[in-house]
Amino acid sequence: MLQLNYQSISEAKPGQKWQKLFLKHWPAYKAWFQSKGAVDNPPLSVAKAKLQEYMPKFVPTYEKLCSLAGNDPIAERFLTGYQPPAYISGCSQLITQNPPMLIRNYDYHPHLSEGTILNTAWNGKHIIGISDCLWGMVDGMNSDGLVVSLTFGGRKVVGKGFGIPFIIRYVLEFCSSVSEAVEVLQHIPSHMAYNVMVLDKTGSHKLLQLAPDRDPIVKDIELSTNHQGKIDWPEHAQFSKTLEREAFLQKIISEKGQEQNAIVEAFLKSPLFNRKYNEGFGTVYTSIYHPAEGKMELKWDKNSLSQSFANFEEGEILITYNEKIPAERATVLDTAATRPEDIEMPTTHTDWEAYGKSWATQEPVELAQMVVKTIGAAMGISDSPVLKNIMEQITSENKKRGQIPWEMLADIWSSTGMATKDDPKI
Repeated sequence: MLQLNYQSISEAKPGQKWQKLFLKHWPAYKAWFQSKGAVDNPPLSVAKAKLQEYMPKFVPTYEKLCSLAGNDPIAERFLTGYQPPAYISGCSQLITQNPPMLIRNYDYHPHLSEGTILNTAWNGKHIIGISDCLWGMVDGMNSDGLVVSLTFGGRKVVGKGFGIPFIIRYVLEFCSSVSEAVEVLQHIPSHMAYNVMVLDKTGSHKLLQLAPDRDPIVKDIELSTNHQGKIDWPEHAQFSKTLEREAFLQKIISEKGQEQNAIVEAFLKSPLFNRKYNEGFGTVYTSIYHPAEGKMELKWDKNSLSQSFANFEEGEILITYNEKIPAERATVLDTAATRPEDIEMPTTHTDWEAYGKSWATQEPVELAQMVVKTIGAAMGISDSPVLKNIMEQITSENKKRGQIPWEMLADIWSSTGMATKDDPKI
């Protein structure tokens, strides 16, 4: 049975509660962090210097957290947020108005999620949101009425920058409006491609398309799924159905006069709601933020949780995920005709169900082999002796370590021109 226990934790300043959270999750994060090996893994001194350069207001909080973590040098390096391993999620998000509201589905695997709702005031502003990477956030809201949320950008490129949860936390800690958030987001490098939505209590909103290999793009749109304009990674787009979900969201906002509750319910049904949990692409939760009211909600199949700045209650709720029950399809008009004509979906074939399953079940040999096959297909060398040799090397190294040799996979990415480690702009 697939379950995740969600904890609501309130602690104004970093203390014993955060330390307990660290001790609970650090072993798993440490294994993940060290799986990266030496590839693009700068020393602690460099990581701290980058934190000081790009997020200087974070430094006092960072130092406090390092102290609570026992001044472990590996933890200190991880907590900078700089150059983490690559990670991929799904997600859909939408903004509606009157009153302003952000709705988003977080698509991932429950066992790779913290399941923590944090209420903090580390630097003055109260913040409620979903914790990730121990002090980052994947979505959240501050007491000034600013909401920030993300979706994966659907690109393989990995470069020099910070993990997006740390960037989102920084924006929530030190920004009060959309204009302030946009200014900050344009100056902090992200190590992967993400679509970051910002909304404030006035209804002002922007979508920023961040990537390590190009300048941020700011758009005045209300929705995003898992691509940034033209499809860049067709296999992922096909697996995640990013175009279908985008077209569905466009249909929702084109229907005038819809009740916000009805829109929220649509996020709990197909095609926005996914049950591919064992493939690493299931809807872990639906979050709804009401910045003008200082309230947020989490919804699942049969459960819901409401929190607010005025009334935040600590506690736990156990959520059970069922992959076998088909997700009911929302009753918005057929979206087939609304697929954007300017976005072409290349015809490709790859076994992404096997890829997702090996990722979710943490089978490193299978996962690495699937990644190598995918890259080989993209390079047109599927039957090449070179690819066979690479596969044998990675399989051997996998078995020795018991984990994925990410630096070897990164070398393959680099050979396709997708990596950006030598790009002087990063």
